[in-house]
Amino acid sequence: MFDRIADLARDTFYLEPQIYFDCNRELLIENCRKIEEYNEIFMQLLSGRLCIRIWGTDLSASDFRANGLIIHGRISKVEFIERSGHNGKASDTEQNKDMR
Repeated sequence: MFDRIADLARDTFYLEPQIYFDCNRELLIENCRKIEEYNEIFMQLLSGRLCIRIWGTDLSASDFRANGLIIHGRISKVEFIERSGHNGKASDTEQNKDMR
């Protein structure tokens, strides 16, 4: 029952990530909580129950305020990994989205 209430609260208060693409050159992620890894070809972010992995070239991050992040560069792949519980470890459920 608690899980159902927590899911409803996340949906109500928009605590899950909202992701917007502008072709493969820009990515806006709202409700981004943490940048775990960052370089010119790979970024790993935490947002809600998701770990978001982004691959590309010339990647850069800007405007990290109000829990939002804008990523610029040539984005080639975005991977969403559902994290289990509060320990931050990825579960077996993975969803990939290739942008080519």
